[in-house]
Amino acid sequence: MVDSGKIPHAIMFSEPDGGHGFALALAFLQYLYCSARNGGDSCGECPSCNRISKLIHPDVHFVFPVTSPNSSVALMKEFRALVQENPFFSEKELNAALGTDAKSSMIAVSEAKEVLSSLSLSALEGGYRSVLIWLPEKMNQETANRLLKAIEEPEPMTQFVLITHAPEKVLRTISSRCQHIQLGSVLRAPDFDRPELLDALVDALAEHDLFRALAAGEEIAALPSRENAKAFCKFASDAMRNIFLCQQGVKLAGSGSGKAEEWAPRVRRTFPRGAAECFDKAYRLLERNVNTKIVFADLVNRLSVII
Repeated sequence: MVDSGKIPHAIMFSEPDGGHGFALALAFLQYLYCSARNGGDSCGECPSCNRISKLIHPDVHFVFPVTSPNSSVALMKEFRALVQENPFFSEKELNAALGTDAKSSMIAVSEAKEVLSSLSLSALEGGYRSVLIWLPEKMNQETANRLLKAIEEPEPMTQFVLITHAPEKVLRTISSRCQHIQLGSVLRAPDFDRPELLDALVDALAEHDLFRALAAGEEIAALPSRENAKAFCKFASDAMRNIFLCQQGVKLAGSGSGKAEEWAPRVRRTFPRGAAECFDKAYRLLERNVNTKIVFADLVNRLSVII
C-alpha cells in the first residue's frame, strides 16, 4: 500500500490476544516514515526509523486503555518499556506493566481530546501524523464520537492504525470507516473443553427452538464450578467473533473456528455483536455471584430475542 501510494486513512488490524498486530503496525509506520526504503523494507537506521522503533517519534501518537485518572501520555514510559521487552504483549501483560485494573481500563474521552489537539498541529517533521490506537473496543460512545470526524475525514497526511482483539465490539461508527485486515487465525479459548455445549445452544437458537435452548442453558448452568461457567462465556464470546468474521467474508484458518461458517448464514448479521455483549454480561454477573441458573436462563432469553 505504501509503495503504491494508496494507503487507507484508517486501518484496523484484528488479532488474537498476544498476537503480532502491534509489531506489524509499528513496522508499517516505520516503513511509511522511512527516508531510505530499500528492497521492500525500511532501512532501520534513519532518524525516523530509529525514533519509531523506540516509540519516541514526535508525529506518532499512541493510545491504549488506562484507568482514571491516568492517560496514555502519562504512562508512555511504562508502555515503551513493555514494547521494547515484548512487542507481542497481551492485554493482561499490558495491565500488569501499567499497574491498571483490567475491569476498569478504558480509552476515555480525554484521550480523544488529546489526539485531536495533537492532530491540530502541523507535523513536526513535515510528513505524516499518525495515531495508533490499541484496543479501540475499549472506547465508549463519547470517545468514538469525538474521534469520528477525524477518522472519517482526516486532514491530508494523517494516518490512523487500530489494533483490536474483538472487532465485533468496536463501535460501528468507527469500524465502518476502517480498512479491515485479519491477522492470524482465531482460536477457541484454550481453557474450555466442552464446545458441544455451545453447539447445542446456538443450534437450538438458530432453529428457534426455545425449549431446547433453555435445556442447553440448564446443562451449561450445571457445569461443576463457577469458573467453568465463566470459561464458557469467554469461549462463547470468541465464537461470536468468529461468526462475525465469517459474515464479513473472512476465511478462518484452523479448527478453532468451530461451526462459525455454518452458523454465519443462519443468524442475523447483528447477532454476533449482540450475542457477544450478552455473554460478556453473563460473565460479569457470574463474577458478582449471581445464581448460575438465573444467569443462563436470562442469557438464553436474551439470545432468543436477537437471533
